Amino acid sequence: MLMDTRSIGQQGEELAAAYLEQQGYRILARQYRFERAEIDLVCFEPAPRPEDGGEIVFVEVKTRRSLDFGRPEEAVTPEKRRHLIRAARAYLYEHHLQRARCRFDVVAIVLRNGQPPEITHFKDAFWAE
Repeated sequence: MLMDTRSIGQQGEELAAAYLEQQGYRILARQYRFERAEIDLVCFEPAPRPEDGGEIVFVEVKTRRSLDFGRPEEAVTPEKRRHLIRAARAYLYEHHLQRARCRFDVVAIVLRNGQPPEITHFKDAFWAE
């Protein structure tokens, strides 16, 4: 059965959220929207030492069924990054977290028929200018 792009993306986001939670992240928001930009997952990663706090992590999830059109992470273009940065600034402002430490991660997922998902997590994938 062929899955449409939206359901593939939804499945990827669910897998990414479960993966990140297993790594100790807390999901704060899913599909946060600001104007035309959307952040797939907004997470909190606690620091190894509680007194060090932690970081807000804005996560872009890219999911593919094959590598015919390149690796999923290659789809995070400079324009996409600009949209994510703008939405992240809005999220931080809206939640009074402008001073919080934060970063941008990409979770790339490849779903091949009959195989377990291939999940690659790129921490600090890009920075806000």
